[in-house]
Amino acid sequence: MTPDPLQRPKRPQPPATPPVRQTPAGNTTPRRVIPPVNANQGGGNQGSGGNQGSGGGGNPNSPPSPWLYADREPPTADTVSFVEYLRWMRSLDAMPDLKQQNATKVQILQLAEEKAQYQRRLRQLCDRTRAIAGKENTFQVKCPWRIRVGGHRGPESILLPAFDALGMPYIPSATLRGVARTQAIRERMAADGVDWKEAETRIAPWFGSLNAQGSDRCGKVVFLDAYPLPNQDGLTMDMANNIWKWDGDAVPKYGPNPNPCFSLKEPTFLIGLRLVSNCSDASILAQVKMWLLTGLQAGIGAQVNSGYGELIRAGAGKPKDEFFRLEFTLQGQLIHGRQKFTQWNWNEQHHKWQMRGQSDAEVRPIAFKSMLRYWFRSFALGVLCPEKVKPWEAQLFGGIDPQRWGWVRVEIVDGKVTQKEPLPNRQGQDDACGEQVGTLVLRYSPEAPANLQQAIGSLFKTLTWMMFHLGGVGQGARRPCYERNNAPWYRGSTLYPENTDSFWNLPDTPQEFKQRFQQRLQEFYQALNQITQLPVNPHSPLQVGPITAHSWREAVDSHCRIVVVSGNNQGKSYALDVLHQEFHKLENQNKFNLAKSLCGGTTKDNVMVNNQPIKRDVTPSPIWIADLDAYQVVTVFGATADPRKHYLDLLKQPAQIWPLT
Repeated sequence: MTPDPLQRPKRPQPPATPPVRQTPAGNTTPRRVIPPVNANQGGGNQGSGGNQGSGGGGNPNSPPSPWLYADREPPTADTVSFVEYLRWMRSLDAMPDLKQQNATKVQILQLAEEKAQYQRRLRQLCDRTRAIAGKENTFQVKCPWRIRVGGHRGPESILLPAFDALGMPYIPSATLRGVARTQAIRERMAADGVDWKEAETRIAPWFGSLNAQGSDRCGKVVFLDAYPLPNQDGLTMDMANNIWKWDGDAVPKYGPNPNPCFSLKEPTFLIGLRLVSNCSDASILAQVKMWLLTGLQAGIGAQVNSGYGELIRAGAGKPKDEFFRLEFTLQGQLIHGRQKFTQWNWNEQHHKWQMRGQSDAEVRPIAFKSMLRYWFRSFALGVLCPEKVKPWEAQLFGGIDPQRWGWVRVEIVDGKVTQKEPLPNRQGQDDACGEQVGTLVLRYSPEAPANLQQAIGSLFKTLTWMMFHLGGVGQGARRPCYERNNAPWYRGSTLYPENTDSFWNLPDTPQEFKQRFQQRLQEFYQALNQITQLPVNPHSPLQVGPITAHSWREAVDSHCRIVVVSGNNQGKSYALDVLHQEFHKLENQNKFNLAKSLCGGTTKDNVMVNNQPIKRDVTPSPIWIADLDAYQVVTVFGATADPRKHYLDLLKQPAQIWPLT
């Protein structure tokens, strides 16, 4: 039967045994396996002896390297680009059931980050920019955190930033022109009170337009591709993780989904502009440069509202759209980004290779944005139905379904790790707890309506205050930082606002704090009403879903309780001590399902909910505790059913913040 030439050929399957390579002498040798990255880290059995070409994942003598089924050796020269390493990932597409697929992906990406070098080529490209534009027409802009411009999906659906034909990361000239042009249009719209189409016509003398006449049909300025300066880190591994997912219009479900990707970290770009050959008006170039600088500071590329993409020229002041700024300190378990590859370890019990990654602490603005988003959703669900909360959450924070840009940007200035977390062994027993510092900055995005900016600012200011007094940020956010007698030596995270004005000063007693918190709640709901124009009545909260011993909704509704308590400190905060005692009591009684429904857990189990069997995977704790020194704030979701109701009953003299009294 003649094959159909238009039919897509079937994808070749990986060989059952490692391929062999013919040498010039006709001998066959097994394909070499790349040694683990950072092989001196971690522990476990790396194996010894031969058979290094197994690549299998079923042999304890060699770590799995199924991505080496290729026609040549992996790149070893320090002059290759990261694109060369991505080619070795393509074989993973043909192995969707490979048990080590995710860890292998991390290994390849880290090889690309650590081995690929760009300095020589970037130096040539920057010299070319200066030669074409002229030294006086070039300038530098610095990204204070990360940036990912352009981008597309590469092997294994990894998000890749834009790179040129030789694999160098860069900002395309078309992107720069679009940034300057968009900024010019927005300024014309604001100054002249015209719509977008009319503003496009009015900027034609600078950027050109097919609808213009004469010389205005062509642009007057040439934009050159912008490359990072050499002698920088270049591409670094990043991580995207969508933790909460809306199920249609139902309340979002918890499901972490970490995906490694690439972005540029703290690069400095060299940008070059020049007039076209038949134009000599220097004022045109100066005006376009001003538009470009303003647009770059507003952010370019992906996830601009999450702290990515801001580019600032040295000496630039605070952006005009900033409306809130707060210095902070985070102690305990820190905010983490990517997982670093350590080494492969053979698991004798499960007969497979495993890789236990090492968390990389990083002050990530997207972590603060995610926490603000979480608390906004939780409080809004208590007064608005989910069908209303979902679009307004997307409108304020951005979203894909429904697709929204978002009205507020979240950034971190001068974020850094001042104290690393203790090592998870005896060497770290006497170390201080981890610490991160920085400045949280909130800005209006270009999409924020001018007539609603005051209400938006009020909502986010009170929301930020509540976030700081309800829990932490990052890993361990639901518990305050406390010291342990075994590794890990610290658990939980405590968030401190470094501000002494009256807005952040705390009262001395739980009763006074209760009144302060309820005042903030009233301000939040008033701003929510002004923004949405929907009826909001916090004195009559809604009921979000049925509540049972093993099911609840993370919503500040009629089933939720927020209280403030104080008590004797037994090495940890009073509220946390009572919670841990009750948790261990349930475990000692072999009531593991109830213990998980009190404090959450990672062990899979089966429970009955409304006479239906439910399989539970990773379950976050329904209880948040924030330690404010003199007292603690305790938030309990699904508090009307045991075991959570019983825990609340154990707390002495709680002052109830929610429901409002």
